[in-house]
Order: sequence, then structure tokens, then C-alpha cells
Amino acid sequence: MRPQIDDTRFGSITIEGARYEHDIIIRLSGKVRKRDKKLSQAVHGTSHTISLAEIEDLYRKRAERIIIGTGQEDKTRLSKDASEFLVQRGCKVALWPTPKAVKRWNDAEGKVLALFHVTC
Repeated sequence: MRPQIDDTRFGSITIEGARYEHDIIIRLSGKVRKRDKKLSQAVHGTSHTISLAEIEDLYRKRAERIIIGTGQEDKTRLSKDASEFLVQRGCKVALWPTPKAVKRWNDAEGKVLALFHVTC
């Protein structure tokens, strides 16, 4: 069951009453966990470029699409190789500033994964 996101502000996201003060991912099962930014930082020197390794960690075969919240100030991007990986698997990806991505997540249907960057 997909959890509903209550709110997001710089530095946090609140999901069904639980406040997270770090980036998160949401699995197809609805499980929320901390984003492993080290996977992107090791390749790009920043977590603002999402690496292939991080997308491979997030992606699941049954996923139809991934919603990415790019931060309150829209700073996060998907690397070219990560984007190509998703295209090859027929998984759509949509990037929006985190406040807009939250609305898209709450309105989403189907098998959707998410990654939300909560700061810049």
C-alpha cells in the first residue's frame, strides 16, 4: 500500500505522521527507507547527480515508473547512464521539485517507486 506524504519542508518530509530529516526512498511495498547517497557521491562527488548504482539499488522489475523529488530548490538530476538504464527497462521516470513530486506521488496510480531529496 502506497503511503501518503503529509508535508515537505527544507530538510524534512513527513509521511503518514512520521517525520524524516533525510532523503528517502519509497519501495513498491510502501516501505520507506533512508536514501543511500554514498552510491552517487562515490561516482559524482555529490548526491545531486543520481548515479547508475543508486538507480540500480532503487529499481525493481515490476516498477512502471519512478518519481524523483529533486529538492526544495530543484538541484538534483539523474545521470545519463542511470536514465539509459531505466529506458532499457521500460521504466518511466519523472523529476520535479520535491513539493511538486509529493503531489504527484500522492496522486499516483500503479507500481511506482520514489526518491525524495529534501534539502536543496
